Parts: sequence; C-alpha cells; structure tokens
Amino acid sequence: MQKLGEFKLPHFFNYPPYFTLQPVREAREKQVQLWKELILDYCRTQKIFVIGLEEEFPLFSNSVIERTLSHEAREAFLSALVSEGHAEWLDKGHRKCLILWHRIQDWAEIILNFVKDNGFEHSVMTVEEIRSGIESRGTEMELLSTACSLEIKLPWKRKEKCT
Repeated sequence: MQKLGEFKLPHFFNYPPYFTLQPVREAREKQVQLWKELILDYCRTQKIFVIGLEEEFPLFSNSVIERTLSHEAREAFLSALVSEGHAEWLDKGHRKCLILWHRIQDWAEIILNFVKDNGFEHSVMTVEEIRSGIESRGTEMELLSTACSLEIKLPWKRKEKCT
C-alpha cells in the first residue's frame, strides 16, 4: 500500500481513472465519495485546514502512476465537500478552501462542551486561549486553525454565547 509519509493511501489512489472526472453519473458519484473521504481523512490526520486549489497539494497528484487531478476535478471534489458542510470556500473565486472534518455547528458544540467540561463556562476566553491552553493538549482543540475558529463563532453569535 502506498503512503504519503505515515498516511496510508487507499487502493483507488493507484488507479488512473480516479484521477480523471468520470463521465458516467454512477461512476462519478463513487469517485467523488472516495475523494471526499480521502481529503477529509488526510486533512484531519495531517492537521490541514486550508487547501489552495491552484497550489501543490500531495493528494492531487500521484507520481507512481503519473497522474494529476485537473483543476476541474479538484474544484468538483472540494465543492462536494462544501455542499455537505465539510468545507467552505474562503474566497469568491474558489481558490482557497477551508476543510472541516467536523461541520461548523459540530465544532461549535465540541468547543462548547470542552468549555463546560473544563469549568470555563462563565469565563471570558479567546478561541486562541482555548486552542493553546494546557487543557487542550491531546484534544481536537489544539488542532483548530485561526480560519476555522473564526467560522465557528458564527453559530454562537446567533445564540449570544460569543462576541
């Protein structure tokens, strides 16, 4: 099985047709699903929150089979993640994508539970303090990026739990 560092790549990664958008609907649906899972898993394990559509990204090419995803395929896979709430475009031109292995609302709940569980419920804290505090070590809190934490505050603002 091929690896990127310590990350084990799925078998489809060595199959050339998966690097070309499939024209048959059923095949494309399967292809998109596999790529969505791969992108989320890789980003979670590598602590990656932002993918630049036009930048080098390890998953978007496979030198072993000499294949690279087209711009159209990259955008299709990331757009599929966006449509499910697992990503958000950071710009109108769809050049940078915020990857969310937890949806925004789920991240907000995870942080809120963390705050409650650690007795910080009535404290004033920044997201950065939560992210980098001693209590966060070894938890998903220390994985949060600044870009993600800004998006997470949105559900709280609606509930008046955050300013």
